[in-house]
Amino acid sequence: MIEVYTDGASNGDPGPSGAGIYIKQGHNQYNYTFFLGNLSNHEAEFHAVIQALIICKEKFPNEILSFRADSKIVVETIEKNYTKNKAFIPLLQTIHEHSSHFPHFFIKWIPEKQNMHADKLARQAIRNHHSKIR
Repeated sequence: MIEVYTDGASNGDPGPSGAGIYIKQGHNQYNYTFFLGNLSNHEAEFHAVIQALIICKEKFPNEILSFRADSKIVVETIEKNYTKNKAFIPLLQTIHEHSSHFPHFFIKWIPEKQNMHADKLARQAIRNHHSKIR
């Protein structure tokens, strides 16, 4: 089983956004940062899950995925497979499409303090982008 921690961050709402992904596979650990452009914080959270699924499709095909996120909106939307928010509908569809490639995909909500590593990576993605454009 692959453990995947995701987080999205945004400077402003909307504003420059980043995704942080921390993956644990046994004793191996992987860190990823992605600059996402100008998004709301919630959109960045959804995009972090999408980016993590893309990574897992490439690096861990056919594995059982156990995702953890500190965004209740993202976790509840994915668990219920439903949202009224028009901006989230295509993101949910993308998550559903990518997650269907795995035998099992689970996502659970965790408190922010248990997701500090992914949060740090998401903020690093924004900082790294800002330092490149200066």
